[in-house]
This record gives sequence, structure tokens and C-alpha cells, in this order.
Amino acid sequence: MSNRLTISLLLPNLRGGGAERVAVNLANSFYLRGFEVDMVLLSSHGEFITDLNPSVPIIDLKSERIRFAAIPLVRYLREHKPDVLLAFMWPLTVTAIWSTLVSGVSTRVVICEHTTWSEDPITRSFLKKLFLKLSMRFSFRRANSVVAVSSGAADDLVSLARIKRSRISVIYNPITSGVFEIGTAALSPEGWWLGNHRRILAVGELKPIKDFRTLIYAFDILRKSIDARLLIAGEGNCRAELEQLIKTLNLAGAVFLTGFIKSLAPYYKKSDLFVLSSKGEGFGNVIVEALEAGTPVVSTDCKSGPREILADGKYGKLVPVGNRDAMARAMADSLLLSHDTELLKKRAQDFSIDKAVNKYLAIFFPT
Repeated sequence: MSNRLTISLLLPNLRGGGAERVAVNLANSFYLRGFEVDMVLLSSHGEFITDLNPSVPIIDLKSERIRFAAIPLVRYLREHKPDVLLAFMWPLTVTAIWSTLVSGVSTRVVICEHTTWSEDPITRSFLKKLFLKLSMRFSFRRANSVVAVSSGAADDLVSLARIKRSRISVIYNPITSGVFEIGTAALSPEGWWLGNHRRILAVGELKPIKDFRTLIYAFDILRKSIDARLLIAGEGNCRAELEQLIKTLNLAGAVFLTGFIKSLAPYYKKSDLFVLSSKGEGFGNVIVEALEAGTPVVSTDCKSGPREILADGKYGKLVPVGNRDAMARAMADSLLLSHDTELLKKRAQDFSIDKAVNKYLAIFFPT
């Protein structure tokens, strides 16, 4: 039996989302640092499973819903007794705290929130917002440590969870490895990447908070002065609505909805501009990925991550949320300006995996 310390990471699954990508990066790095690592999933599926180091076991709790996860999680904790449990994303963070208390083990519980919850659509419902607040306020104070992925997200948690700001550690998402992998995936569709036009990329789930409607309207304005094509990589329940908008604006052949793309590196490298149009972001992994490729960025100045990543506009343009005209102007300006790509790449390294891992380990095993 190994005497190495064990770190367990808890998520619903490893589907194609930002938190899931971060969890895989962390798990692989913890293992390479010499720790035993368990990837504990409510359901063992998702696009990023194949990116997990084969030596990191996947513990499948076989629980499709979070409300049914407590019993199998308690069972896991009692059997494996990990030294640290790192849980991602409310309400699973709440489940992790109470399951650890019920299990009676000495596992140190660290919770990590990736969302600026006050901007999330869930808060539009009075009852759901009340449940969010109360569950955080009664639970988060019982965690050993609380992590937020940006200072803005941390400030947001203070008001929602009623915990002291000094109890929240800000650890930026570990995105870059220090070497940007170009990849060998064929670019598709050809209508986006072949030709003399300018290529614009956006990445994210097709859901309201990403506000791709504003981006498409801004792109329509931009097209009146600059020959460009827009590719939006992601999938979600707003697809039909966005397809109709593209049709209404006569942008077929100029705007492409490709669905989820796992290997985005060649798309970032081929892009002349990356745009984030969100109404809210806990961090904004895709901005860092664009910077790592040396790709210029235009982003909404939404809560909470973009302004921090772009250093108040030093490394990319910030525009008001939902303002299509301002976004179109910023896109045009960025496409017409020259950019210091090496400066952008250097900024991306501020969000390296090694830096994040060091900070997490300091929280896991305080001296």
C-alpha cells in the first residue's frame, strides 16, 4: 500500500467545459508531482476523460444526479480516506462538505467555484437564488478552504456566501503548460479558414450567458467594412435561436457554428482575432488560450475574469456587455492594428499550470 498523500478531485463528469479541463490539468500535474490522485465523478463520461493520465484512476459514483451523490461519496470517503478532497462547482461543493462531515474522516475539504454566481441565470428565480445563498452560507464556512478563480468571483462569493474575503484564496485557472501545442487536427469548415478574409474565433457553450447574439450582430456590423468570417465553437440549447439569427441577417457562409471542438489549438493559431461576448465569466479560460497562441483578444468587460486576465485592457480590448456597436468597433480596430504577439504569449504564462499547482498544494498541506 502506498504511503503517498492522496488528493481526490470531485466533479459531476469530464464533459467539454472549462472547469473540467482545469480539473484534468490539475489531476495530471498532482500525479506528476508524486501524489496519489483519484478522479471522482458522479458519472464517468465526458470528452476530457481521454486526456486524463492513465495512471489516475476514475472513481465512478454512478450517480446521475447530485442529490443522489451523497451516499456513494460518503462510502468512497470512508473506504479511501483521501488526505484532500477538492470539489468543483456548486451545488456539488455543498454535497462534498456535508458528505465529508457525515463520513467522519479527517479529509481536508477544499472547494473551488468557477462561476460569478450573481450573473448566472439561476439568480433570476427568487427561490433558486434563495437556495443558492442559503446553501452556501450554511456550508462554505465548514470547508477547510475556499478557492475562487478570480478576484471578482471571490468578491461575489463574499456577498453570496457571507464568508470573510480573507478566507477565500484566488487561484487563476491553470491553462498553459509553457508550450503551445499546434495539433494535427484538420481545420473545418474550409469556408472559415481558406481565403484572404479575416478569421474571427469565439468559443463557448451556446447558452444565454455567453451572449453570442450580440457577437453575431456585431459581426454583421463589422462585415460592412471588413471582409471576415466568424467561427463559434461550442454546443448548447441556443443553437436553433442562433441559426435563425444567422439566417435572418443573411450571414450563411460567413458565420459557422461547428459544435464542440476538443483540439482548438490550430483554430487559435489560424485566427486573426478572438472574441469573448459573455455577460458573465468566473474566469475566462478561452482568453488565456487565445493569448497563448499570440492571438489578439476583444472581450466584454463582464464580471469577473476578463479585466483581470487582460490587465485592464493592456493585453486586449474590453467593451461593455451587450453593446454590439462597441464590440464591432473594437473588432475592427483590432483587425487593423498590429500586435505584439510575443507580449500576448508572455502574458499567458502568468496562468501556467505549475503556478496554480503550487498554490493549490500550499492550501492542501499548510505548514
